[in-house]
Amino acid sequence: MYRLQLPAAAFAAAISLSTANAQAPIERSPAKDAAAAAAVGRARAAAGDQWSDTVEFFCGDSGRANRADDPVIAPTRVFDNLYALGRTSTVIWAVTTPAGILLIDAGYPDQLESVLLPGLRAAGLDPNDVKYVLLAHGHADHFGGASYFQERGARVALSAADWDLIEHPPAPPAGAPTPAGAPPPSGLPPPHRDVVVTEGEPIVFGGLEITPVLVPGHTPGSLGFVFAVQDGGRAHTAALFGGSILLSGRISDDGLRQYVRSVEHFADVTSRRGVDVEIQNHPLYDGFGAKLTRLSQRVAGADHPFVVGPDAYQRFLTVMAECGNAQLARR
Repeated sequence: MYRLQLPAAAFAAAISLSTANAQAPIERSPAKDAAAAAAVGRARAAAGDQWSDTVEFFCGDSGRANRADDPVIAPTRVFDNLYALGRTSTVIWAVTTPAGILLIDAGYPDQLESVLLPGLRAAGLDPNDVKYVLLAHGHADHFGGASYFQERGARVALSAADWDLIEHPPAPPAGAPTPAGAPPPSGLPPPHRDVVVTEGEPIVFGGLEITPVLVPGHTPGSLGFVFAVQDGGRAHTAALFGGSILLSGRISDDGLRQYVRSVEHFADVTSRRGVDVEIQNHPLYDGFGAKLTRLSQRVAGADHPFVVGPDAYQRFLTVMAECGNAQLARR
């Protein structure tokens, strides 16, 4: 079984919210520059044209954090059993089953009434049917609406390390900007500890089986998920890496090394499962908007824009890992 390489206590130091505290001043050297260039070259080779934006986001200077005021997306049925809701940079995925709706993430604590509940209704889904909320990690932009559903009987699931993070959040360094995952001044309280997700123990709900994968780095207990989706009569396997590091400068060297190992671990799991559908909860770097547009224009028999194929999915993860290596080499 894959285990966390850094204990939760170490992440209070490892995942600093201040670039100055996260890493020592960079000393440029030909060796570091060469190592970074080699990693970027490997990322570009893996990306081809398909994932060029991903390279620029993670290896270059175009990366940014998600924002609570990014545009709201039109609620969209992406697959027969999977809907996308929320904002362009912070997506909530709703999976429909005979036993009710399972949400992957729940948005911001102060956007339940303005984004999540209206999004469900606009998609033709009844919020009262939400029976399970699966959280990718323990930041407020993911667990925000979970307590609303928990109070109405839904189960809420998260890794043990990130339940700890919710219950004992580290204080940001003095003067540091408020991170995207921090709770806003108002909004719902965090959910109470409920289901503890463990790698190797599938989450089974309404006939759906979701494989959880521990991917520490962004937080000590970030999770990735692998599960089946349907497109008409065709079955596909989707994966969501739930712990992307959007701004590497906020992460310590040890935290970033752990993150690269986690991406490589997720690549191993998803390769064995034959994942061919790529989705994210912070889809700032995978062409999400263009895919939604193509999906809205799709005609019968045309390729599904979210079905990228097993090879392309692995190349996407290679880009993420190699860009992490490039950022490390630059330090």
